[in-house]
Amino acid sequence: MGYFHLKLLPPRATFPFDMNEAEKTAMMEHSEYWRRLAEDQRAVVVGPVFDPKGSYGIAIVETENEAEAEALAAADPVAMANLGFRYEVSNMPSLIIRDIDDL
Repeated sequence: MGYFHLKLLPPRATFPFDMNEAEKTAMMEHSEYWRRLAEDQRAVVVGPVFDPKGSYGIAIVETENEAEAEALAAADPVAMANLGFRYEVSNMPSLIIRDIDDL
């Protein structure tokens, strides 16, 4: 097993502040998709990042290999909707994770 960082890049720098209806629908499906992966223990953490240079999303996943992490990104409803979103996947050779009881 390994850890991978998935960075979801939106279709434009002003996203998510100016979503259209198709994007809102895709993002709702996206949220449910990642919620299920978190419940299944495959997603370690998922959420938006409001960087002043442009917002994006991140997920840290635990998978057998990079191909499986890429498959999780590709299966995300927001990626499959062909609305201009794309993922970058990076290997994380190690993580320090606080005890879940601390959350």
